[in-house]
Amino acid sequence: MMFRSFLFFFLLTAFFSYGQAQLSTKSKKAIEYYNQADNFRVRSQYNQAISLLNKAIEKDKNFAEAYFRLGLTYKMMGLMDQSNANFQEGLRLTKDAKKQRAYYFELGDNYMRMGDYQSALTALDKYLSMETTNKVNQAKAVKWKENAQFGLENKKSNSKFRPYILPPTVNRFMMQYFPVLTADEQQLIFTRRVGPGPDDDEDLVVVRKTKNGEWGEPESISSNINSRYNEGTCTISADGRQLIFTSCLGRKGLGNCDLFESKKIGDEWTEPENLGPKINSGAWESQPSLSSDGRILYFVSDRRGGLGERDIYVSYKEENGSWTTAENLGEDVNTINDEISPFIHVNNRTLFFASNGRVGFGGYDIYRSEKEGDQWTAPVNIGSPINNHEDQFSLFINASGERGYYSHEVGRDNNTARIYEFDVPEELQIRFKSNFVKGVVRDKETNQPLKASVELFDLQNDRRVSLVESDSLNGNYLMVLTQGSDYALYVNAHEYLFTSLNFNYELATHFEPIEIDIFLEKAKTGASAVLQNIFFDVDKYELKEKSKTELTKIIRFLNENPDVQVELSGHTDNTGSASYNKNLSLKRAESVANYLVLNGIESKRIVKKGYGADKPIRPNDTEENKQFNRRIEFKIL
Repeated sequence: MMFRSFLFFFLLTAFFSYGQAQLSTKSKKAIEYYNQADNFRVRSQYNQAISLLNKAIEKDKNFAEAYFRLGLTYKMMGLMDQSNANFQEGLRLTKDAKKQRAYYFELGDNYMRMGDYQSALTALDKYLSMETTNKVNQAKAVKWKENAQFGLENKKSNSKFRPYILPPTVNRFMMQYFPVLTADEQQLIFTRRVGPGPDDDEDLVVVRKTKNGEWGEPESISSNINSRYNEGTCTISADGRQLIFTSCLGRKGLGNCDLFESKKIGDEWTEPENLGPKINSGAWESQPSLSSDGRILYFVSDRRGGLGERDIYVSYKEENGSWTTAENLGEDVNTINDEISPFIHVNNRTLFFASNGRVGFGGYDIYRSEKEGDQWTAPVNIGSPINNHEDQFSLFINASGERGYYSHEVGRDNNTARIYEFDVPEELQIRFKSNFVKGVVRDKETNQPLKASVELFDLQNDRRVSLVESDSLNGNYLMVLTQGSDYALYVNAHEYLFTSLNFNYELATHFEPIEIDIFLEKAKTGASAVLQNIFFDVDKYELKEKSKTELTKIIRFLNENPDVQVELSGHTDNTGSASYNKNLSLKRAESVANYLVLNGIESKRIVKKGYGADKPIRPNDTEENKQFNRRIEFKIL
């Protein structure tokens, strides 16, 4: 529905540019019917217009202009076969070269919309071989020809690609579109419209998975969010607790459509807040997409100063929670035409978006670009069978990259939209797949949920790649883990000893969801933690470079708690002699202590112990258990 207004304008121009030329008929009655038809056509009363145009042709069967208008009217109704038949008949009757160009132009456009690339090439070659002063249409025809050639070379069938419509419990409305999901795919959120018209009310709807894995009944996402105004395209963070959506013409905004933010605390969504002038403008902002941790926002705007008609912009959330001034993604992504419907995968590296500004299959195709450092790679058309001659947009790919969702307009007038699911063909799957770990953060003594910061660091470069908070009411957290790196995860809360976990995803091939509840101890005497991200080579005690991330955490904790004294203890499994293991474990504890002292921690605050295999936390009966027993512990004295 969002692109039909463009088609209407395009055809309106065609009506006037062609229809005002000298008519080929001398029949006054035919001309009368012809002009009457135009009055119905501008009111979108197409059936009445068609009836009158047919009457005009009955009065003069050689009335070429009436066939042309019939072709355009059927085109506006989406009836391309009837449209082509009338264009062909009108072309047969037309001897004037200027008018013939108009027929070839419209036929070329029709065949492109139908995906008949060979017929489109034939018509467009005819059009381009004829002289014209219409540089705009000529440029369009050149682009369509490039797309037709691309379509012929790249169109392929894939019998394995079989999208299936989501059940009627989901697709129960006349129109539902722009689906997004949480990382665990337990919640599906989409926009529903009560009717086909652009002025019909839009709201955000959520559907949750039931215990048996089926989709439940749709319900309003929240009375705090949905209103008597329109609430449209949205995005949700991977943990399902941060929502940014579009609201138009009603809420206090800066333009005709603005972006608003709401946060979920427990089971309730907060009152939405306008994202402000650093993101919203006096123009149109819509189609947001959040990074997995909700700290990077991509969206579409038609504001002045862009590269094209609609461009993709990006903004970053700062430590204080405010957003930076939105930046255009630049020529790496945007063109002089439209780039819309961005979707950033939860890996935070792969950006999908729709564009009509590049060579493709026609209309809006979906492209993919990868973030490498601070640059985006050249966008690549993801090809068929996902892209075709129709408009593609509103794509969502799950964390593992194996399953996708999209909405598609159906019906003769594209007045119904349904949500589909599909298995992503192997050759189109993303480069960096993702998994997630989720659970509840609790107080170790009271078992009460805690609000805590959850940070993810890439140990290869000591860079924080993600930051989220656990829910302040229920303690829930979710963190995305992406293929290709070794990660340290830290859970911190005020007055508590931090907890660290390690997830090595450098060579990950399996992506089963992980559930881990985190129990934090108050930072008091006797509290201890296993330092999961201190690394040594086998039988060595020199710290490996990637240990620095965890060492920095320890130094920060000790600086923030200057009165605390700690014991650093080394532990091994039971392989080797007791004396060897105690000596190795002590030297490893000393290596950690020496690093802390070199970085400003007083040596008198640190006690070093080497326990060897005397204090296992698991039986030394499997290699996995032995790995748990080989560790450095940190205890408050």
